[in-house]
Amino acid sequence: MTMGRDEVRVPFSELGFSFSRSSGAGGQNVNKVNTRATLSFDVRNSPSLDEHRRQLILRRLGGRINRDGVLRISSDTYRTQGANKEEVVRRFYALLGTAFHEQRPRRKTRVPKRARERRLSAKKMRGHLKRQRNKKIIDRE
Repeated sequence: MTMGRDEVRVPFSELGFSFSRSSGAGGQNVNKVNTRATLSFDVRNSPSLDEHRRQLILRRLGGRINRDGVLRISSDTYRTQGANKEEVVRRFYALLGTAFHEQRPRRKTRVPKRARERRLSAKKMRGHLKRQRNKKIIDRE
């Protein structure tokens, strides 16, 4: 998986897969074939992650990681085991991409002087208009 200048490579051997019966579409097939794929990745003990990346994953994907430090992702979108396995691998790499994405720091900007002056003069005009209306009501009484 490419991350900016350097890469993170998680070998397929570090990913564990299990299969179970899926709910949803599939007709009678659903009751007898294990098509739901679940990917397991041991974040805490992975030799392919450096400590910085490990902490990023644990912090940013903490809600998806269990107490043992294992990230689990499931898919039962498709009717075949192979398609669901491909789907969980795709989701896994997408999740890693979001965990490693560094947001650029926001650069402070200033409101241009002309825009600030225009806003203030518009406020003054509006206040003047309201004062004029108020005087008209007082004059009628």
